[in-house]
Amino acid sequence: MSVRVERDAETGVAVVTLDRPERHNAVDLATAAGLSALWREFRFDEGVRAVVVTGAGSAAFCTGIDRSVEVPQPASPYAIDDPMISIGPKANDLWKPVVAAVNGMACGGAFYLLGEAEFIISSTTATYFDPHTSYGMVSAYEAIYMAQRMPFGEVARMSLMGTAERLSARRAYEIGLVSELAEPADLLAAALRAARTLAGFPTEAVQGTVRALWAAKEGARAQALAQAPHLIALGNLPPERQAELFGSRRPGTDFRVR
Repeated sequence: MSVRVERDAETGVAVVTLDRPERHNAVDLATAAGLSALWREFRFDEGVRAVVVTGAGSAAFCTGIDRSVEVPQPASPYAIDDPMISIGPKANDLWKPVVAAVNGMACGGAFYLLGEAEFIISSTTATYFDPHTSYGMVSAYEAIYMAQRMPFGEVARMSLMGTAERLSARRAYEIGLVSELAEPADLLAAALRAARTLAGFPTEAVQGTVRALWAAKEGARAQALAQAPHLIALGNLPPERQAELFGSRRPGTDFRVR
């Protein structure tokens, strides 16, 4: 299973784990479909009142879409099929609170998930970055999601600097992307503590508050997301050129952490 789910009937909390640690929890088509189906399932599961989403292992929370995935595209220049669009809870009309527990790297398509969580609890060793521009791709959806959570200058820098920089957990906390830091061994416990609190309150009030919070920024987000497919179609290099740039990347720590 690429997505592992553990439900606690007593507390009302479900833990959703991206379970592809050998691929840094990158999302393939099965994982994307599994996440979408799971969020929609939670809408009808009254035993689940709050959710924690995390990644297996310590190396990565998620590194976006799996580079080995081939997504057939329509011939029309006005449409792009992106399996990542529906991997988040809000895209699937789930208004139960979701707490993200981030361990290791969170980059690229990980922001589709982080952008739709209520808040993020981060391991002190986590790092955040967006590699798109380094490989000739437009950061559209990812930048839009993060622009809802980070100061403009910070998200602009992260989106444009690509693989040259990584945002440390401490810096992510300082700018408000992350609401709490925890040592790696304490990460899941910290996220569960918050989720259990949320699950213990009357769920109607909690879900209504979640819906109100997202309503506050929904208009701007919807308008921006509507432009994303066109920006990607215009700005992305051909796939073979992207693959060439990706293949020529230098392994190791040839980046700056700030």
